[in-house]
Amino acid sequence: MDNEQWLVKLNLLKILVQRDLEARYKGSIIGNLWPLLNQLSQLLIYTYVFSIILKVKLPASGLPENNFSFGLWLFAGLLPWIAFTNGFIQAANSVVGQPNLVKKVVFPLTLLPLVPVLSSFIESTFGLMAAIVLLAISSDTLHPTLLLLPCVWVTQLLLTAGFGYLVAGFTVFLRDIPQTQSVVLNLWFYLTPICYPATVIPEQWREWVFWCNPLAAIAEVYRDLLLVGELRHLGEWAVATAISAVIFSLGIWSYRKLRPAFADVI
Repeated sequence: MDNEQWLVKLNLLKILVQRDLEARYKGSIIGNLWPLLNQLSQLLIYTYVFSIILKVKLPASGLPENNFSFGLWLFAGLLPWIAFTNGFIQAANSVVGQPNLVKKVVFPLTLLPLVPVLSSFIESTFGLMAAIVLLAISSDTLHPTLLLLPCVWVTQLLLTAGFGYLVAGFTVFLRDIPQTQSVVLNLWFYLTPICYPATVIPEQWREWVFWCNPLAAIAEVYRDLLLVGELRHLGEWAVATAISAVIFSLGIWSYRKLRPAFADVI
């Protein structure tokens, strides 16, 4: 594929993402501020349950021991999880929900699962900006490690897009997949140290959680870069990136294998 074709596809992807973001909240009063409100509502609920009711202690992060600091710590871990789950769930119907585009011979179907993945990622940046502002107000400082966040986004997007391609392709043939996702994500959430510190995981299992669960490493690296100002989980992040690259390769390979039959099934 030459450079001109790549530019055409990138421009088309940009248009599709813009259209998707506009369509999500079309007609609502506050429009694209809804993603931020949804993220903040989850933050308040989890902070209340885990910090106030269950008395989960804030791990060593350089922040004072209070509910506001716990909220910042929690929010830093929630941001990649919210972006991942929203993109993953919405990608499942990205093909079956666009029968007109699927049946167009010239349309690049490879772009369809990327649209909800990128839209959800863009929506999560509203929460990220809010977290940075709150951190600056509460601590009067921002760590230079924030500049490394785009590197973590590569890992996060590879993982989300890889799973997005897998579920988008298989949902055409197995319509139970969207329902299965909810069950899997509920289990996955509590197996990931987001609402609780990794230190509460038994030591013999802790290493397995980090090396086998890319989202655990991604969430911790977010906290390292936002709150701590140093990269304490470099090895885990490297493994998470390798796993994410493998999942992305597997996802796009399976999607391309199944793609010729989409129009016949839909």
